[in-house]
Parts: sequence; structure tokens; C-alpha cells
Amino acid sequence: MSLGEVAFIDRLRLVATDPAARDLDDDAAVIGDLVLTHDMIAEGVHFLSSDPAASVGWKLVAVNLSDLAAKGAEPIAALMGMSLLGDDEWDEKFVGGVAAACETYGIALVGGDTIALPDGAPRVLGLTAIGRGGEHIPARSGGRTGDALWLVGSLGDAAAGLDLLREDEEAEGPLVEAYRRPVPQLAGGRLLAPHANAMMDVSDGLLLDLSRLCAASKCAAEIDLDALPLSRAYVAESGADRRARLRAATGGDDYALLAALPSDFDPLGLSLPRGTILQRIGTLSDGERIKLLDAEGEVPLPEQLGYEHRAQSI
Repeated sequence: MSLGEVAFIDRLRLVATDPAARDLDDDAAVIGDLVLTHDMIAEGVHFLSSDPAASVGWKLVAVNLSDLAAKGAEPIAALMGMSLLGDDEWDEKFVGGVAAACETYGIALVGGDTIALPDGAPRVLGLTAIGRGGEHIPARSGGRTGDALWLVGSLGDAAAGLDLLREDEEAEGPLVEAYRRPVPQLAGGRLLAPHANAMMDVSDGLLLDLSRLCAASKCAAEIDLDALPLSRAYVAESGADRRARLRAATGGDDYALLAALPSDFDPLGLSLPRGTILQRIGTLSDGERIKLLDAEGEVPLPEQLGYEHRAQSI
């Protein structure tokens, strides 16, 4: 039987014992004021074979920068791992997307590695991003009972966009853009980090990632489903009822930020960039479980909290 993601990371903890690893409870390592993260994206898992190559390049950079954003870090440099399949046109457009993201967010590509894959193999791409953090680099493990849970960004758009593309690979619009070209919340992360007891990005689904923050912080949480920030495009496509909100809370690929802030601190007073979505969605509490509520009362937790990578059994 194959190992799931959680079990594999548990095994790695026996090796990754340096304090910089933060017990592998974070998506980034911290060495002094340097924040390091590595994310991979794979064809058929994180992007569709029909997705434009330029958007794949953008996404590879953006998902790594989202991890830096969760630590309040300023991007500095990146190293890229590239798999080649002999399609020069695809590769050229992919590099154009990488270049556009690097220029947009001010990160320098300084090296990496390439390998050639056999015909028919799915593309697997990786990036290591390096940033510089401030005096306080929040971990997932710092949350405290009574902390207010705040979300930077909206939920559900990328999952809805993926559904549209699965129905029609020519689909367009803001939901498709959210899936293909995520926007890392770097400015919001830098402003919140000095005040956050805990912070992480939301990439695998709010409820699954919240469960990880709660486990690291040894807290429970109460979440108000009605408070989840949904875009107009998402509501137009999926609605705003309980089912739609649960879908938004579990869909993944959002690259929002989830922050646990002291209850007496109001982040709405920060000078966030115009258009930034910042919403309180709940509270950390005593206990060991996540409790969902809406206007009708308590909501049963869905069986699947988000997306967890699992290898197929042989």
C-alpha cells in the first residue's frame, strides 16, 4: 500500500531535524532571516495538458511566492527545475510565463536544473523560492486559543474555474484566470506578519489547511461559513448557499492567506493595497476539532476537507 502525503511527511520528520525545518509543520524553512520554500506542479495534478504554457510558468512562480507571502517575506531569488519533452514552442512560452511572474513580483531567477523525460511522460516542474523575512516570521504553530482567524483573498474561484475547463477546455473568464494565474498575497502577508501569531497560505482547501494550522498550534477552531469571502464570479457560477460555501472551503488552489491574529488587533486599520479582500472568518478555540456554523446552526464537516496528494497503489 502506498503512503499518503501526511504519512510520508511524518517519516521525513525523522530526517529533517534541523531547527530550520520547523518540524516540517510549515511550507517554508527559516535560516536566520531567510525564508526558503520549494513547490512542484505536475501535469494532470496542478495544471491541465490543455492549459497555455505561459500560464503554467506563471503558476509555478506564483504558488511558491504564496508560501513566502505566508511568512511575510520579500522575494529575492529562485531556482527552477525544468522537465523537457522536446516541445520547443511549449518550452519557450513556459519560460515567457516564468519571466512575466518574476518581473511582476521582483524575484530573480538565478539557477536550477533541467532533465529530459521520455515521450508521453507528464511534465513535472519545480521551483525553490528564497525570500527575506522581517523580525517576526510567523509559523503555523503559534496560534493561541481566542485568536481571531482572518482570510486575505477569496475562496472557490480556482476550483470553479477548473470545473469549467474540465467541461470545456476553451472556457474563459475570471474563474479560469484564478485557476491558471493565481495571485500571491505578498503585500498582505508583509503587513500581517508582524502581528500574526500564526499564518499560512491556503492551497489545498481552507478546511484542510486550517486543520494543519490547528494541529501545529494544538488548538481547535470555529468557522462561520456565512463569513467566507466569495467573489461575484463564484456566486454567479455556483451560488452562495451552504453547499456552494462548503465547496469553496474545500476546493483548493486559492492561494489566499489564513492568519491567526490576537483578538484585540484589528487588521482593517492596516494600509492594505486597494482591492485587497480581508475578512474575519472564525476563532481559534480549545479542543481538537473544527466546528462549522452558519445562520441555520452547526454544519457537519464534509468527509473530504481538501486536496491531499496520494500515490496510486500498485
